[in-house]
Amino acid sequence: MGGVLLEPSPASALFDSNGEQQIPDIVIRRLPIYVRTLRALTDADVRSVSSEELADLIGVTAAQIRRDLSYFGKFGKQGKGYDTHFLAQTIARILRLDRQWPVALVGLGNLGRAIANYRGFTPSSFSIVAVFDRGSRNVGNCVNDMEILHDDHLTDTIVRERIRIGIIATPKSYAQDIADRMVAGGVEAILNYAPVILKVPDTVTIREIDPVSALQSMTYYVHDRSTIGR
Repeated sequence: MGGVLLEPSPASALFDSNGEQQIPDIVIRRLPIYVRTLRALTDADVRSVSSEELADLIGVTAAQIRRDLSYFGKFGKQGKGYDTHFLAQTIARILRLDRQWPVALVGLGNLGRAIANYRGFTPSSFSIVAVFDRGSRNVGNCVNDMEILHDDHLTDTIVRERIRIGIIATPKSYAQDIADRMVAGGVEAILNYAPVILKVPDTVTIREIDPVSALQSMTYYVHDRSTIGR
């Protein structure tokens, strides 16, 4: 079993002298899964969990969980397991989920509207506070009680509202332009739904979400039944 997490490492310990992050990105990507699983255990009144039990729930190895968590702090004696509530809070704090993050959304087509109306943001640490489009039929209307602004106002609004996170749900033809203007306003993290690879400074984090590419990567593993019996 893993030990009880006693104290997370300070944020400064997660970077080298050049300010480069030392933790593998794949580890950071797993942390939200840990938080979600631990919160579910807490809601079910499970107060402690071993690394083996947590590994079974998440689909990784116990050694991987112990290795991931070792980047962030010290652990207690083996055999006591993890305090689910405390560990969930600690990882959430590492991910800076202990605060609200205002988000700017650009692109109000069908996908953008679905994102703007998505209720899953409500209990999370994220809140879409400004929405933008460049189509005349959308600008001036409202979505989820927010006025749709022309994207000409994007950079100024990001600066004024101190927005650090942006979502791009535009056609690929002008996604890069939107990303450039987001970065100019101070955005440091972009969730990109446009089917294009964006070029941004190294200081800006990009997460790409392309359902078509995801499907294309899965068909490799799908059995070709047309060859069965031949």
